[in-house]
Amino acid sequence: MSLDTAKIIKYSDKNPKPASIAFAYGTAGFRTVGETLGSTVFRCGLLAALRSQSKNGQVIGVMVTASHNHEQDNGVKLVDPMGEMLQQSWEAHCTDVANAQTSAELVETLARIVQEERIDLSIKPRVAYARDTRPSGPMLQAALEDGLAALDVDASNYGVVTTPQLHYFVRCLNTQGTDASYGEPTEAGYNAKYGQAFLRLVSGRDTPSKLYIDAANGVGAPQVLKLAQAINSPYFDIEVRNGDTETLGKLNIGCGADHVKSNQRPPAGVSLAPGSRYCSFDGDADRLVYYYADEHGTFHLLDGDKISTLVATYLRDLVATAGIEDLQVGVVQTAYANGNSTSYIKDTLKLPTVFAKTGVKHLHHEAEKMNIGVYFEANGHGTVLFNPSAVAKLRAVVPETPAQADAVERLWALRDLINESVGDAMSDMLLVETILICKGWTLAQWNEAYTDLPSRLLKVVVNDRTIFKTTNAEQTLTAPHGLQLIVDTLVTKFPRGRSFVRPSGTEDAVRVYAEAATRRDCDQLAYAVAGAVFDKAGGRGERPAEFL
Repeated sequence: MSLDTAKIIKYSDKNPKPASIAFAYGTAGFRTVGETLGSTVFRCGLLAALRSQSKNGQVIGVMVTASHNHEQDNGVKLVDPMGEMLQQSWEAHCTDVANAQTSAELVETLARIVQEERIDLSIKPRVAYARDTRPSGPMLQAALEDGLAALDVDASNYGVVTTPQLHYFVRCLNTQGTDASYGEPTEAGYNAKYGQAFLRLVSGRDTPSKLYIDAANGVGAPQVLKLAQAINSPYFDIEVRNGDTETLGKLNIGCGADHVKSNQRPPAGVSLAPGSRYCSFDGDADRLVYYYADEHGTFHLLDGDKISTLVATYLRDLVATAGIEDLQVGVVQTAYANGNSTSYIKDTLKLPTVFAKTGVKHLHHEAEKMNIGVYFEANGHGTVLFNPSAVAKLRAVVPETPAQADAVERLWALRDLINESVGDAMSDMLLVETILICKGWTLAQWNEAYTDLPSRLLKVVVNDRTIFKTTNAEQTLTAPHGLQLIVDTLVTKFPRGRSFVRPSGTEDAVRVYAEAATRRDCDQLAYAVAGAVFDKAGGRGERPAEFL
């Protein structure tokens, strides 16, 4: 059986590629200005079909979203059968297909992929797809549906949902009727699974105060309200702020998890009252951060590092109470993790921690190697994975005391509460709420575990980011020659100093991260390293005045 080239060309000619744009598939899939993405999303429909056929007809997901980007942007990414990120070897296929200049070249590229991957075209492909609330979404959805029609895909449209929900649906669809069944592949099924697990864990505890949720004026707003309706309990008393998904120009503007984390201040439309509790999602609800104001009105952020340590502590204690000595909890971080969080994990919690390259797929891969792997990027994107050996050990344990039995039951319930397929702001929020309720903690008490070192993240625009090469989980430069020595020399001048330079994955710029014992030292280190990068490695444009 061969590709129906006439049908592909017919739909391809309807969705022509912009001649002047080169597309690249990265950790976040394709992401750029929404109005330029029609051909790319169409072609992702074709690739999703081939990927499904390469997986013997398992469901592949396609999500149209640009996460925390502003409204004019959009993007598309493919989801593999267990709800995980697309296998890395297929990212090159995505880039090649997106950049085929003509319909004829597109057909040739698809035929090459079929041959290289030994795809059986007689297998019926299946795809599940969804989008977020962006105004370019309907246009891109139509392009995607052209791609699915071109290869006669059995397609399921999940409408407007969060990115993690689509990942969840894909995993559910591919595990139905098996021992690994993950749940019902519907919004109601999602809300029931996570809501019921939450109530199992918190029942009988004191109810918390209201939680104010900044939904970034994105898809998380309607979806978290549906979740609250399903839970229908004083244990989950919420009020959504920045929930306007109808007014153009509001998505992720002055609000959302990325804004709060980057600017270290509350979102627009949210006035912090001391003693109250707040959290933020990003535009597609896969990132989560918490924050509060103390009695002096000072803002305090509880980011992905704080979530990671909270979750790891709770899991460690439950494993110890359950008496499962060979069940190890571990933590995966990136170079952006605050140094004091790493010290706390290693020195206080006594848990193993490893560093991975920036990007959720890299953290996920490292977490899979652990019995119970906790991973969160500092931006609030992360989850927890129970690997097969951990599940087997939980099944094998025979509790000898009521405390052990309770701990084992809680570990099972936590596994049901966590979206293991991908970082999920709503699932992660319920996880945080569970731990705080069970411990009887306020946000301030959570924050007391350790104090973050002052940190600064800067962007340096350069002529060519590809000259920057790194090693040691992106913490050490190997090129340009000599630049790492300059960074190392600057770091030695500041107590508790640490800094690294890594190229951006999406633009000709590099990121400079720095931390030190005091805010003044941190800023001096950051601006000195940024100045060195600009001067020694091809800074573009006028040199920023603040660079040292």
